[in-house]
Amino acid sequence: MRVLIAEDQALLRDGMSRMLAAFGFEVVESLASGEGLAKKLVAVRPDVSVIDVRLPPTFTHEGLRAAVAARQVVPGLPVLVLSQYVERLYARELLSDRAGGVGYLLKDRVGEVQQFADAVRQVAGGGTVIDPNVVGQLFEVRDELGGLTPREHDVLRLMALGRSNSAIAGELNITEKSVSNSINTVFAKLGLPAGSHQQDRRVAAVLTYLDRTSANPAGE
Repeated sequence: MRVLIAEDQALLRDGMSRMLAAFGFEVVESLASGEGLAKKLVAVRPDVSVIDVRLPPTFTHEGLRAAVAARQVVPGLPVLVLSQYVERLYARELLSDRAGGVGYLLKDRVGEVQQFADAVRQVAGGGTVIDPNVVGQLFEVRDELGGLTPREHDVLRLMALGRSNSAIAGELNITEKSVSNSINTVFAKLGLPAGSHQQDRRVAAVLTYLDRTSANPAGE
């Protein structure tokens, strides 16, 4: 599996290259700057890219902008972005593209070697990976968005963390039937079509909520 890495910190960049190589990935590009990154992504078309949100020369959002621009040219191009802190705007902008194959992790997750490699593979396969800390902060906003009740917020938050219905029931100490009913209510309140596949609706519900919530962060 071909990987492109864009990270300005030399030690982290080298460490990720060695780690991913140990897990069977082929690192085809290892870059330290955001200059020309979007064009490089389009030209190389790696199976997955791991990109720091903030890259030289300005250390603002070169990595993210390059990822978004490349995915506009190559829809669904798998990209996993890394950030030092939870950036709600960055999470929202990334998640606004529903083509799949996207991820947002805090840099601390790189140290969790197996989990990080699994996340890279999931994004490469067209999945969506969101750091639990990002999910937690985005779900701190409880403004009854879409008319969701506190219980429905809890169910949707756990859905965002990838929990199954049985796991949600256990964590909230309710029945699986109650979980199923809450999920169907969430689908309806978020305006998701009833004819869609169940798993597609779960993913759509999470992305819709995170997108809307991060666009209206608490205190802003």
